[in-house]
Formats: sequence, structure tokens, C-alpha cells
Amino acid sequence: MSLPQQCEAAFGTADLYGVLGVRRGAAPQDIRRGYHRASLRLHPDRVPPEHKEEATRRFQILGKVYAVLSDEKQRAVYDETGTVDEDAEALQDGRDWLEYWQLLFKVTVKDIEDFQKSYKNSAEELADVKAAYLNFKGDMDRIMESVMCVDYTDEPRIREMIEGAIDSGELPSFKAFVKEPKRKMMSRRRRVEKEAKEAKKTKDELGLGEENDLQALIKSRSRDREKEMDNFLAQLEAKYGNSAKKGGKKGSAKKRK
Repeated sequence: MSLPQQCEAAFGTADLYGVLGVRRGAAPQDIRRGYHRASLRLHPDRVPPEHKEEATRRFQILGKVYAVLSDEKQRAVYDETGTVDEDAEALQDGRDWLEYWQLLFKVTVKDIEDFQKSYKNSAEELADVKAAYLNFKGDMDRIMESVMCVDYTDEPRIREMIEGAIDSGELPSFKAFVKEPKRKMMSRRRRVEKEAKEAKKTKDELGLGEENDLQALIKSRSRDREKEMDNFLAQLEAKYGNSAKKGGKKGSAKKRK
């Protein structure tokens, strides 16, 4: 399977630039930054044990994409032909991409955790959300997959950022966003519930039966986020359901707390 085909299977796009979340013609530093962002989001150390094999596979594909786009000659061939030199040394399966990543960025797991804390609700996150909205023309599935350090419980917060930028005129109003079918929203909700069940299964397998203060706090926050998602879906149905019946005119974004 060629690298573009691997990307299609793993990330839903055969475009190497799309995998890194950058535009064609991006400067080398932007290619590196795109790889850094995507690798932080996909790093195998961030997933439960049962997902580690799949996360490692996607991480390896991501490393190969960067190897092509960071090499001037290979990138030129890809830009001209849309194909990749699969025999290139950097694309062989023997390379340890985790070690390569560590050497390239010199990042530890604690660095990842600290980055996540500082990134959320930052100006950088807002800029990335806006860029993802434009790149994927309002497709929330793709937006939520591409923005770093978020899961589907963050959707109300991310969506509010986008609505604010639309209302201020910073972003266009894409139909895929303002008239997204409720079934797609519910599909994301089901993923949240599936992830929660998998997390509980992992906790039980590790024998973490006793609940300490931290675990109680996490459970409490999880319940709050589920309630927030319920309210969020109801508000979207009232807002966009009504506007769609009236010809799709966009009203002002409601403030959510």
C-alpha cells in the first residue's frame, strides 16, 4: 500500500499536506510545526493500552509524511506527480519513528501534558480552530479530529469559538457547519460514550477499584460535561432547526456558559 493510500485509510485523506493540516506551498517551518502539532495529538503515550497498537501505526504514517514533505527533492516529486518514492530510505519500515520524534523535538510525556494545559483556550488554539474550520469548510468531524488536545466533550467550547468568529465576520458561514444534521452530532456523542466505557474497562483491568479524591473529581467533571453536551445539542436543534425552516438565515450565536 502506497503512502497516500495509507494516509487515506488512517486519516481519511490521501493528501500529505492535509494529514499535517498545512496548505500546499507551506514554508519548511510550517511543515515542521504541522508535524509537531499532529504528533502531539497522535502520540501513542496519550492513548489507553488497548489503543496503543493503532496509535503507533498512525504515528508511523505521520512520520513518513513528514519525511517526504521535509525533504526538498521528495516534496518536489510529490508536488509534481502526486506520488511518493516508496523505496526511499526514510520510508522503510525499519525506522523507529518514536525515537526519531524524540530526537527531532526532544519532548517528554510531561512536556505533552504541560503543553495541553497551556494550549487549551489560548490564542494559538483559537487560531488553529479557525484554520481547521476554513481548511475543512465547516465539517465538524474533521475539525474535531484535527485540532490538538481536544476530545468530543470539547465540542461546545470549540463550536462557540467558531460561532463567535462567524458573527464577527472573521469566518464565512459554511453550510456544513450551520446546517449540520443532528445525526452527525449524535454520532460524535456516541463516540464520547464509547470512549468513556473503554476508559472504565481499562480502569477495571488495572484494578483501580477504590476511588480517591482525584477520581471523584474526574467523575464529577465527566457528568458535568455530559450535561453540557445535552444542553448543547438542544440549543443547536432550536437554533439551526428553526433557521433551516425559514430559509437558512443565520442568527446571532447564543452565549453558553
